[in-house]
Amino acid sequence: MYRLSYLLLFSLLILISCKDGKKTESKKIENYEQSKLSVEEVEKENPIKFLSVTSSDKKNIIGQKVIKGTVRNNAKIASFKDIDIKISFFSKTGELLEEDHEFIYEVIPPGSSVNFKSKFFAAKGSDSVSLEIVEAKISQ
Repeated sequence: MYRLSYLLLFSLLILISCKDGKKTESKKIENYEQSKLSVEEVEKENPIKFLSVTSSDKKNIIGQKVIKGTVRNNAKIASFKDIDIKISFFSKTGELLEEDHEFIYEVIPPGSSVNFKSKFFAAKGSDSVSLEIVEAKISQ
């Protein structure tokens, strides 16, 4: 009699623990989906924070500044497109001489990069170039 009651009690405990395990597993999946959504929302709200640009420049034979650059998407989920890059030309003393814009009309998936090349007739006395991402759109 005691063995039967212990067996029933033990079976009941196993059933209860299995049921809680399923709830815990579904809760973990739900939390994962929520955190994934929040990461995506953060990336889409602040595209500039997840994009970076690097470049090198030189003068060609006809006096143009040739700028070779790379735009990198450091986001984990969001893709970006139509990136606006502000190009600033400075003198030897650091004075801003001229600003221009370059647009990258490509979709950059998460973790990828895109190369570009631009040529400008920069202002006389131009010594250095600075690039900054001003705006980007979210790719659906």
